[in-house]
Amino acid sequence: MFQPPCRVTVAEAKAAPLPAGRSSALLLAHGSLQLRWYEPKGVDAQTPHIHDEVYVVVSGSGWFVRAGERVRFGAGDALFVRAGVPHRFEDFSDDFGTWVIYYGPDGGELPPEPASP
Repeated sequence: MFQPPCRVTVAEAKAAPLPAGRSSALLLAHGSLQLRWYEPKGVDAQTPHIHDEVYVVVSGSGWFVRAGERVRFGAGDALFVRAGVPHRFEDFSDDFGTWVIYYGPDGGELPPEPASP
């Protein structure tokens, strides 16, 4: 049975090759979970993804835009994006790097139904 690594370092992430056609390197996968390293240079040209995702910023700072909302980010921050929602990093520093965690079914997880009165 395949066992994903217990630990992945930032140094390993930075050294991982980018697969053809991808802008992030895959470091760990288990079920629907994917852990990737994303370190764009200059411009973030990503498009919406089919899974929900969480970014955990390791280094750098800038602005994060999600469906028209624009927030400042820095090292240590976590950012969430639902599947299919346009988003990107803007005006980020040269040292920007982030873990990207994709998870859940295609189309994202749905919010729970409101409780009946």
